[in-house]
Amino acid sequence: MRVKRDQLDDLRVIAVGASAGGVQALSELASRLPPDLPAAVLVVLHLSPHGHSVLPAILSRAGTLPALHAQDGEGLKPGRIYVAPPDHHLLVEDGRLQLSRSAAEHGHRPAIDATFRSAALAYGPRCVGVVLTGNLDDGAAGLAAIKKSGGITVVQDPKDALYPSMPERAIAAVAVDHVLPVADIASLLADLARVTRP
Repeated sequence: MRVKRDQLDDLRVIAVGASAGGVQALSELASRLPPDLPAAVLVVLHLSPHGHSVLPAILSRAGTLPALHAQDGEGLKPGRIYVAPPDHHLLVEDGRLQLSRSAAEHGHRPAIDATFRSAALAYGPRCVGVVLTGNLDDGAAGLAAIKKSGGITVVQDPKDALYPSMPERAIAAVAVDHVLPVADIASLLADLARVTRP
């Protein structure tokens, strides 16, 4: 898959959002990412605020990258998947993770838009935003912020999504750079990350 050279320099953060059907899509994505991925991956999945999330364990088993719940103040490291814990927005600033219990967005905390906006502000053109399967439109506005900041925007092909609404809304809201099945998204992200500067 061919990507523009100016999209490849200095990639540092890949922010991924999913909702309904997301565990399956995120597991497939994680299973295809390389163990030496030179970027940090932020994952937001809509969760019950009262539940216990086992998503890090699922993603760690699915692929070679370690996945863990994000900790407030933790420094970002490449080759790791940071999962938003229940009832907390996942934000990033100055290379560190921040957890916030500010107001829910689209009825969700964590919300995908909050993470995407934060990543866009902190990393600009060194950020990739990915919207996967889900209902309604969380992620569309955040993806627009990533696009405006010069980042790369990727959306799961609605025909490949168990729940196509979030991908469809994102595509309607943003001039998306890539619309692909999950298997090809993983390949694209790996290609983008492999050729970034150290």
